Amino acid sequence: MAPLRPRAELATHTVLNQPEPLASLPLWEGDAPLRAGIARLAPAQASRLAGLAGRLGSAEALAWGRQANRHPPELVQFDRAGRRIDEVAFHPAYHDLLRFGLEAGYAALPWTAEAPGGHVAHAAMVYLMTQVEPGVCCPMTMTYAAVPALAATPALAARWRPGLTSARYDPHSRPAAEKSALTMGMAMTEKQGGSDLRANTTRAEADGEGYRLWGHKWFCSAPMCDGFLTLAQLDEGLTCFVVPRWQPDGTRNSLELLRLKDKLGNRANASAEIEYHGAWAERLGAPGRGVATIIEMVHHTRLDTAMAPAGLMRRALSEAAWWSRGRSAFGRTLADQPLMQMVLADLALEWLGALACGLRVAEAFDNAADPAERAFARIGVALAKYWSNKRCPTVVAEAMECLGGSGYVEEGDLPWLYREAPLNAIWEGSGNIVCLDVLRTLERVPDALEALRAELELGRGASRVYDAALAAAFDRYALGVAEAEARRFVEALALLLQAGQLLRHGEPLAAEAFVATRLGGDWGRTFGTLPAGTDAARIAAMI
Repeated sequence: MAPLRPRAELATHTVLNQPEPLASLPLWEGDAPLRAGIARLAPAQASRLAGLAGRLGSAEALAWGRQANRHPPELVQFDRAGRRIDEVAFHPAYHDLLRFGLEAGYAALPWTAEAPGGHVAHAAMVYLMTQVEPGVCCPMTMTYAAVPALAATPALAARWRPGLTSARYDPHSRPAAEKSALTMGMAMTEKQGGSDLRANTTRAEADGEGYRLWGHKWFCSAPMCDGFLTLAQLDEGLTCFVVPRWQPDGTRNSLELLRLKDKLGNRANASAEIEYHGAWAERLGAPGRGVATIIEMVHHTRLDTAMAPAGLMRRALSEAAWWSRGRSAFGRTLADQPLMQMVLADLALEWLGALACGLRVAEAFDNAADPAERAFARIGVALAKYWSNKRCPTVVAEAMECLGGSGYVEEGDLPWLYREAPLNAIWEGSGNIVCLDVLRTLERVPDALEALRAELELGRGASRVYDAALAAAFDRYALGVAEAEARRFVEALALLLQAGQLLRHGEPLAAEAFVATRLGGDWGRTFGTLPAGTDAARIAAMI
């Protein structure tokens, strides 16, 4: 597309001191911490990630992201003759970005990679795609996470896994057997219970080799997926089922889309309220073991909700740094002014901690054959999800303030980032649920505590402040943690996990500043309050 060549000399004034819009994003070559993490944890996947980053950072893909976000999906319940079809129509840009991700291996690579580092590469793809348009990540994340859950019934896994791991995109609405690639969604939440899944009222009745489901689900994200893991009651208790969009005889299943949610953010992705009216389904796992079965899917989706905030923070900081380096005030660029340097550096520490922690947890997923690593992944992903998402909205808001009024208008990218920022703290277990999960894990899985302790001990000796904070956290746990103190305790562990990764693998200056502020208390109550003498310009230059 030819450049617009706007006129700068207008009738009343000449447009000056306005940074040119970002034509593209250097998602790979401009992100040294990401490249270093991949070189250390998944070097065989570097060329694949560099290729995806190049495509996603192009002007064309950035335009797709804006189009998909500004033209939300539309519900099409009936065809022109009045017959139910229960489909969702998306802007073409949504399909273009979804194809980019799936063909790069977003959903398939962790399960098919011959070289090590599939989960780390997957986490990096979450991080990269989130910077362009997070809404397309939802169906890919659930497709990735459904694969291990399907292992509960090998016969089902044998039929679904090839399509879910095909690394292709087939957007056609037709029976699974007629498609070259498949996606899988999830529908658990009901109005009356929310996170209390055992309060679900959807019921199932046997019907030959399958079951029929009746009930309502308040939230079903990505309703155009080819199948859905869902929960319903049998006499034995809450049980997991796979509900395909099409019945075995090739007719549409009675899964009805009532409405699409009018969400604060995540606008490109459709999320629906649905009802089952005798929907045909197959049981996954043992009767009465629904939560235990579907939790494997939730465990893997949490990896993505732990990694996405790092991507959102990175994109917001990219916008703030771009503006600060191209905008002048009081005789010099904003980026050259000490107070702005202090703010950008402080924000960068949050991004660096979230990225380092997310990649380490993804590494543990790759190493799940080791019992200690699997135990660490179980608790590490909860810590990363909780804390990185608590920090994300504040980081995006401060980045918006770096642009001033320009950051608050919809022509730029900060508004959609701001609307997206709270999302991953809510999905796959809100803050309280995650904190309670951590307490239950430490109580029921002693290996998880030992694995976490061993991981944190690796950072010992690099900083007296870190060592003291580590000792204090475990002394506190030795006395027991009351439920009301769960957030305080989880926050302490999450900060130690981030600090330990930065001390061992991060840029030393950033690691020192992170520990002094986040663990040592040498910090104010707002961003831009790093200790006196901090080389803020050097840290800010990492953005």
